[in-house]
Amino acid sequence: MSRTSGLHDHLGYWLRRLSDEVHSRFEAELARHDVTVSQWAVMAGVSHGHDTTKAVAAHMDIDPGAVSRLVDRLAAKGLIRREPDPASRRTVRLVLTDQGQALMPVLAELADRNDHHYFGSLDAGQRRQLEQWIRGLVGEAHPEAPPDRP
Repeated sequence: MSRTSGLHDHLGYWLRRLSDEVHSRFEAELARHDVTVSQWAVMAGVSHGHDTTKAVAAHMDIDPGAVSRLVDRLAAKGLIRREPDPASRRTVRLVLTDQGQALMPVLAELADRNDHHYFGSLDAGQRRQLEQWIRGLVGEAHPEAPPDRP
């Protein structure tokens, strides 16, 4: 009689477990600053030059409407503001407020510590290899998604 595969035999199960743990721990750390992981991702995108809802949505690979709702929440917290683009009446630019700019290094440090907690046992080469494998697998599953960086 052949044995069918079980839950723990599937790499997807372990990847989901790891993702859940990484996310949950980071979410708890960010909550101390009244920011969610998704809100942090928007702020990080804006701080790295993705300054429209459409650009942030493409960077995060999510719906622009979801980004707009996240920006609404961040604006209510005084972390992001919308500004008209002087070059285009139809474009609205996203800008971190002074409070948002001051908070970003703190949140980036939390992100770095969270990564180190889970992946710090990997040397730089192993980490690069893992990231390449994951990016490659995600790219195979979603070939239309542009890579974030080379």
